[in-house]
Formats: sequence, structure tokens, C-alpha cells
Amino acid sequence: MRGPRAGRGFTLVELLVALFAMSLLAIMSWRGLDGMTRAQAATEARADQVLTLQVGLQQWATDLDAIIQFPQTAALDWNGRVLRMTRRGTGATTTNGVMVVAWGRRVVNGTGTWLRWQSGEVTTREQLQDAWQQANIWSQNPGPQELQGEVAVTPLDEWQVFYFRGGAWTNPMSSDAVAVTPVTGPFVIGGSPAPPVVVSNLPDGVRLILTLPPGQAIAGVLTRDWARPTLTVPKS
Repeated sequence: MRGPRAGRGFTLVELLVALFAMSLLAIMSWRGLDGMTRAQAATEARADQVLTLQVGLQQWATDLDAIIQFPQTAALDWNGRVLRMTRRGTGATTTNGVMVVAWGRRVVNGTGTWLRWQSGEVTTREQLQDAWQQANIWSQNPGPQELQGEVAVTPLDEWQVFYFRGGAWTNPMSSDAVAVTPVTGPFVIGGSPAPPVVVSNLPDGVRLILTLPPGQAIAGVLTRDWARPTLTVPKS
């Protein structure tokens, strides 16, 4: 009798079974890697959304901290559509100029978006008035010039602003929010004296309420309160 043949190879059926098993392993591995890649991309996208929102909120607080009030000139104004403010420029003193900053919501590419706009630095009353008006135009029907100063912050369904006055949160457009400022001299950063105007008193605080759409890293209602840095709290 002859013994078993040494070095016997695989049969065709065995090769097919092995190839099928290897194919299954490859498919499972690919699906696992694809799932990990998708999860990583989703995590990074949500992290970017959170970071962008944090930067936007920080910029909001920075703008309010930098508000500067000139005689006969509005420093902060909310008309139900856009919040405009006059703030210090990038320089350390007002001689380097001030700028107008505006925050608003507008539909961009089919998505409601929270937006920030800023003018260039201005040094005269006339330039400041032009920038103030340009901010209002930007909030309604911006042209190419206005869009140059615009930055999209985050998707936004709606937003509200309240002022803190007299120990309570009130509507910024309420009748007690304004006062007549008398003429006391020329504009601080240049220009001719201006007639008396009605301007908003700076509130003790500003409350921002954002309604963020679903599907974002942070969704729902987000409230952010800001207190005027120069506010003096009476001691009890």
C-alpha cells in the first residue's frame, strides 16, 4: 500500500471557502473603518460648531465691553432687527479711531444665520454717522460694500435682546430707554458741534437669547448675560 501523498494542495472547494472568508473579513473591516471615519468626521464637525459659537459669543462680549459713549451720539441701539454699537477701534485710544459694529440675523443660502458686521475705523462725526447708517442698510438689504464687513457666526432660528435697567430686564425699545442729551461741545473725535438729539442711555446689562436650530452641536435656547464693566454695585 502507498502512504498519503506528501505536500497535498488545497482543493478548489477549499480555496473558494478561504476566499469567501477573506472577503467577509475585508468587508467587515472596511465597514468598521468607514464607521470610525464617519464618527470622527461628525465629532470634528460638532467640535468646530461649538468652537465657532464660543468664539462668536466671546466676540459679542468683547464688542459690548469696548462700547464708547460720545456726546450727542448713540452708543448702543436695538431696533428689533439689528443691534448697533459704537466701540473702540483696534488702537489703545480714541485718537486711533472708533468703529461701528452690528449684530443681526438674516437668511443666508436658505439658512437663518447669526451675523456680525463692522465698519472700518472712523475719526470724524460724519464718518461715524455714515457707518451707523451703513450698519442699518446691512441689516436689511446689504450690497457688495456692506457684505465686505460681514462674518457668519452660527445658524440661528431667532434671537431676542433685553436691557437691564432699574433692577429689571426690559424691552430695549421701551419709552424709558431714551433721554435728550444737551449740546456740550464738539464731537470728541472731530467734526462740528451737533444739535441736541435723542440717544439711548447705556443699560446696566444686556441679555442675549439665541434659539439655535436642531441638528447642531448645541441646539435649543441659549441665554447669555453681559454686565457693563463700569457698573457700580451698591454695597449692602
